[in-house]
Amino acid sequence: MAEDRHIIMGIHVDDRIKKATAIQEQLTAYGCHIKTRLGLHEVDGNFCAGYGLILLELVGGQKEADELAAKLNALEGVEVKLMTFDHT
Repeated sequence: MAEDRHIIMGIHVDDRIKKATAIQEQLTAYGCHIKTRLGLHEVDGNFCAGYGLILLELVGGQKEADELAAKLNALEGVEVKLMTFDHT
């Protein structure tokens, strides 16, 4: 990734418990391209959502981001969206 660009990946997961292992395998494989990772899900004293959202700040390049997105999108119940911000 060029220093003048940020690539943010949003990963929506419909069943965090069932999909965690397959998703983690891909995130581990691309671990050197993940600068920041944030996991979000709805929770309170009486409820813990089965669905969730993972936000990644990626380093490397568009090729690696597209590869990871394709592998994650191939998993049933996983939806990936990419945002690219250029700072030029």
